[in-house]
Amino acid sequence: MSYLASEHLTQKQFTQEQKPKTKNPITLSTLQKYKATGEKFSCLTCYDASFANAMQKAEIDTILVGDSLGMVVQGQNSTLPVSVDDMVYHTKNVARGNRHALIICDLPFMSAATLERAIDAATTVMQAGANVVKIEGGSELSKIVSVLANNGIPTCVHLGLTPQSVNLFGGYKVQGKTDKQANKLLTDCESVVNAGASMLLLECVPKKIAKTISETFTVPVIGIGAGADCDGQVLVMHDMLGIYTKKPAKFVKDFLTDDTNETCDIVGAFKAYHKAVKTGTFPSDEHSF
Repeated sequence: MSYLASEHLTQKQFTQEQKPKTKNPITLSTLQKYKATGEKFSCLTCYDASFANAMQKAEIDTILVGDSLGMVVQGQNSTLPVSVDDMVYHTKNVARGNRHALIICDLPFMSAATLERAIDAATTVMQAGANVVKIEGGSELSKIVSVLANNGIPTCVHLGLTPQSVNLFGGYKVQGKTDKQANKLLTDCESVVNAGASMLLLECVPKKIAKTISETFTVPVIGIGAGADCDGQVLVMHDMLGIYTKKPAKFVKDFLTDDTNETCDIVGAFKAYHKAVKTGTFPSDEHSF
């Protein structure tokens, strides 16, 4: 072998050794195995390819393309102005930058008001690259959940504080505090799980009821402001990077400036968050209700 050939081979071997290993993509089966073994999983919102790639480096388990983009990207006062076209655009961007995380996509305001609209919206975002669609509501979604499941579209049902219903709630308030509210939450969860929901997401509910729900149902349960006993945790990316336009919610923690971020950069913040969720150090009681 010539010197040049030998040099070329060595360089090729070096490149292969330096190339980061790609782990198997996270699927619903992965999350179900995590739940069965008690392993927690991480989730962050994401809206573009660059941050999706950064989250991949940090091994974030799941990405939520959230209608929160209305507030943190578009500068709206709520999630209500977000359209299906907006969700498709951002889902495509995230899918291009992601090879690892399970992608969950919100169906925005009124896009699931009828079965027909839900089918159209869910089909569109799945074709854009989503793996799961997230719908806000309760027992009234059972028919939609069932039809989507029967047609190969997994759903994550968002319960508790549902931001698309902020005008009905009269603001962003903790849900499930009374026995009546807690019982309704449990009934809603049972209804949509029996209809075929693949996941649940609980927002701003007391940690005690969230623990009960996580232990009662076999599907993975994601929490945000719902205590540490949920199977996974989600935060809005901008919040956990300390990018606030108003006072942050009780359940938010800034991981960019936190001491656990050894490198003090964005990927380091994502890694610190992922580790904190996996080890159960986040959320603590100060981030729970």
